[in-house]
Amino acid sequence: MGCAGSTPRGAEETGKKLRKPKPWKHTEAITIEQLRQMRDEFWDTSPHYGGRKEIWDALKAATEAELSLAQAIIDSAGIIVSNPDLSLCYDALGNKYELPKFVLSEPTNLIRDS
Repeated sequence: MGCAGSTPRGAEETGKKLRKPKPWKHTEAITIEQLRQMRDEFWDTSPHYGGRKEIWDALKAATEAELSLAQAIIDSAGIIVSNPDLSLCYDALGNKYELPKFVLSEPTNLIRDS
């Protein structure tokens, strides 16, 4: 129990509200299939960057969810959000998780199939 008006430690650490990433442009126009392949390769290899697999799994689920669900996933996994667009996060053990723009949103120069 804390004093009136205080927040539990966990809520304070993970309490950053998520927001959509800023628009970005890939070096060259890519198709949705190329973007999907880049994302698959990143998530397949992400545990090799360090950190815990369950946190990587939660981050993947959060990046694929609507903002409100993503917030719930992040909060329930105890992920400490450093950048509100999820590009930089930490777990309770201090492991660092950096997510590239291409897993967070689509580039502005994405080629859509007609």
